[in-house]
Order: sequence, then C-alpha cells, then structure tokens
Amino acid sequence: MDIQENSAGIKETNKAYSSQLHDMLLLRYEPIAVKMIADISEVPDNAVHPKRDMGKHMSLCQAYALTRRNKKTIFMDIDSEWCWCPIICMGYVDSEPGSKTFDFMAKFIEGRHKDSVDSEDAVKNFFARFPRLPYGKYKGIVSAPLCDCDFEPDLVLIYANPAQTRIIIGGIKQMTGQLVETKFDVIDSCAYDTVMPLLNGEYRITFPDPGEYERALSDEDEVITSVPRGRMAELIAGLRSNNEHGIGYKLLSKEMMFSFPRPSFYNDMFKMWDLDTGDVWEPRK
Repeated sequence: MDIQENSAGIKETNKAYSSQLHDMLLLRYEPIAVKMIADISEVPDNAVHPKRDMGKHMSLCQAYALTRRNKKTIFMDIDSEWCWCPIICMGYVDSEPGSKTFDFMAKFIEGRHKDSVDSEDAVKNFFARFPRLPYGKYKGIVSAPLCDCDFEPDLVLIYANPAQTRIIIGGIKQMTGQLVETKFDVIDSCAYDTVMPLLNGEYRITFPDPGEYERALSDEDEVITSVPRGRMAELIAGLRSNNEHGIGYKLLSKEMMFSFPRPSFYNDMFKMWDLDTGDVWEPRK
C-alpha cells in the first residue's frame, strides 16, 4: 500500500469515528484531531499558518476553536503563537530548572501567589512539574477536523456538555474497567488537555480556562475530553456497548415515576433483604 492509499484509509477511519461520535452524542462541534509536528514536511498542505497566511498571531485555543467551529486545519508554531503557555508546554523554549524561562516563571508564580504559597521552593516544585514536552522535539502542532483529516491523530479533543461528557466517561469505563482520573486546574487548559495525554497516554477531562473562554469563545457548558493516540476505537466501542444496553446519550429521558421498573438484579437484592420487588426494566433499543 502506498502513502496515498494509506492516507485515504486513515481519512475514512477518521470520518467514520467523527460520524459515530456525532450520531451517539449529538455533538455541537467537530472533534479536533491533533498532530504534533517534528518536521515541517509533515504539515498538511491545506493547513493555515496564521503568521504566514494571515499576518496575525493567535493562541492555540483559538486555533482549536477555528478547527471545531469552522472546520479549519491550522498549523501553530512559535512564530504564530500569542500565548505564553503553549510556548512553554509544547517545548518551543527551554523551561527546565536552571533556565531563564524557569526562573522568570517561578518568580512570576510566586508574585501571583505570595499570600497563599508558603515558600519559594513550593513554587519551583510546582513549575518543575508543569506539563511540558521535551525541549526542541517539535516544530509545531496541527489541529484539524476529525471528519476530514488524513493523518492518524496523536490526540483527539472532544468538546461536549456535561451530560455528553458523562456518557463519554461511561464508555471509557465500560472498556477499561477503570475510572477516569483527572486533577483539575482553572488555568492552562492547553497544557492539561493536550500535553498531559501526549505524555502519559491516558484519557483526561479538562475545563476550558478563562483565556479560552474569553478569547476562543468556549461556551460555559463545555468540557474537554482528551482521547490519546490509538484509543478512539476503544472509546467508540464503549459508547456503542452502552448504547446497546440502553444507556446511551440519545436513549436517556427524564421522568418522575414511582415504583419504577428496575434492572433484574435489583429484585434479586431486594429479595435477599426481604423487601418488595417490582417490574423489571428492559433497555430501550
């Protein structure tokens, strides 16, 4: 199989994933396919380079917004970037302990939190653990609509409301048998929704930060799910399985019913406790 045929196959797979996500979750916006660029030759021909093509700068979250809202493919590098966080966390500059950037950020954070952080060491330890990719490894990052990209994503970002995100988490649990573990912060959403899953290969839930809300137009009811490379098929299978068991997003409906039908294992447990049993719930098809 040549490169063109392989790209066509990947594109069809991505399109199918996008279609199934929209169908099962009724997503408002398109999932974002993310590709880390180690060599400029890897940038898709249709990608917009903000500094070169528009004469403008933007933040990474704004590029994400253009991708999910307008289905634009965007290539962001240090020249186009207008926010400090991606410059550090994407590894465009040296920010390891001992660097000028590290010392600057440690002093900045200490100044911001001088009334709440006990020591300079605590600040330095926090920033030393800040998510960052290896310095100099990547030249930039491409965001593309999942429905129309011909590369295998290093990461897929799904912006959804809390109810849809709950169903996504259920799909993950259905396939992995594990709970999604996430530590939350109120800022630096790109560091956590992008860099952390790239580093550890784990699913993650992230809230859009204030900058993304103000400048990238994220809605108040949006939550970000990060799906690492190679795990889209797993997520789709989990969502489909829960659909088949009647607990998919489109199958849930609000109702206030007393003595309501319940799964059969409820009756088994209530019998064991010498309590009343009732009608058995059957999943919707």
